[in-house]
Order: sequence, then C-alpha cells, then structure tokens
Amino acid sequence: MALLELENVHSYYGNIHALKGISLTVEEGEVVTLIGANGAGKSTTLKTISGILQPRQGVVRLEGRNLTEYKAHEIVSQGVIQVPEGRRIFSRLSVRENLEMGAFTRKDTAGIKADMEKVFTLFPRLLERENQVAGTLSGGEQQMLATGRGLMARPRILLMDEPSMGLAPVLVDLIFDTIKELNEEGMTILLVEQNALLALDVADRGYVLETGTIVLAGSAKELRENPQVKEAYLGG
Repeated sequence: MALLELENVHSYYGNIHALKGISLTVEEGEVVTLIGANGAGKSTTLKTISGILQPRQGVVRLEGRNLTEYKAHEIVSQGVIQVPEGRRIFSRLSVRENLEMGAFTRKDTAGIKADMEKVFTLFPRLLERENQVAGTLSGGEQQMLATGRGLMARPRILLMDEPSMGLAPVLVDLIFDTIKELNEEGMTILLVEQNALLALDVADRGYVLETGTIVLAGSAKELRENPQVKEAYLGG
C-alpha cells in the first residue's frame, strides 16, 4: 500500500476544470516530484491533497484512509504538511513563534523542544534570528523558516511547493541539500518545482503534468533522459 495515493482526481476552480483525472502514488521514504509549466496543475494537486480544494471526483488516500472525507485542519493532524508556495510565514511573529505555530496541533512538550533544536541545527541562520520578526527576514531565510515550520508538525509526508522560487542560486542549493538530507533521514516528500533539473536531481520518481493531466511518469533517470522532457523542461 502506498503512503499517498491519488486515484482519478478531478478538481475545479468554479467552472474551470483544473485537474482532469490525476492518479499518482508516493511510497514511504520516496521523493516524488511533479514537474510542468505554469498552470499545469502542480500546485492544484497539492491543494487538493491538503484539503484546501475539495475534488469533485476521485479519491485521495493516506495509508489507505480516504482524505477527501477530512477537512483541511484534520488532514494536517493526519500528518500531511504543506510548505506553501511563497513561504506564507506569519510576518509579524518572531522566528521562534512561527516554528511554534508549526507544532500547534501537538501536545508533547519534550518532543516539540527536541524538534525545535533539530530545526535550528538544520538551519543555523534561524537560530541566529530566533527572536527576529519573521517579516524582516530575507527570502531565503523565509524559505528556511517555512520549511522548519512544516517540520515542526512531524509530517508523515511533506508537500513542498516551489521551494526555489525567487531565491539566489546559493540559497537554492542550500534548500535542495536540505531536501536530500531530510529524505536520507527517512522523510517522504512530494515536491512541486518548476526547475525540473533540480527536482529530478533529488527525486526518486516524477510525474509530468500538462493542463491538468499526467502525460509522463517514470524514474527520475528515465525522465531526465526522455527527449520530450529534455526539450520542454531541461533546456534541450
């Protein structure tokens, strides 16, 4: 049984048919990436998994449980945690307070403290800015904070939406090194990333989306070598 499974999922924005029968799986311990152009349906897929968008048809399952029967905050409690596009940090709260918000549903004080220390080890720059107002952080620091906040929820699966967007190359490398490190520690990750080369470098498998449908699927190696993917997403 896959950790996460989408079966024939159709999602809409009003009358706009955004996802047209998406089916995919993510096995425990994998990094799976969704690649495609703007408007292909990548972020919509994550929103549907998270319960932000309710599918009109099809099923999203986590370890066999039907997530479409849950509300968004209940899906978070099931361990499906999203690091959203554009960071979406709490700009008026401090770095520490943002991280504490990530653990909002938890009651294990000792575990929360240990995870806070782990986040500060993973991102030492956040420790240096622990009491700084989050809205004054750089874009890269805000991405670290958004990722750390997601980790504070102890995800069963981490959904990452465009983590490299707007970042300097050195910070992009840091974020993707972190993704590799988290996966090596056993974290399951579903990654949406417009930079297909970066995404396929860290992923085990991938799916290519075009206008709400999956047009290709395979191992990261297979997709990197696919002529269609090379031409459309890897610069030839």
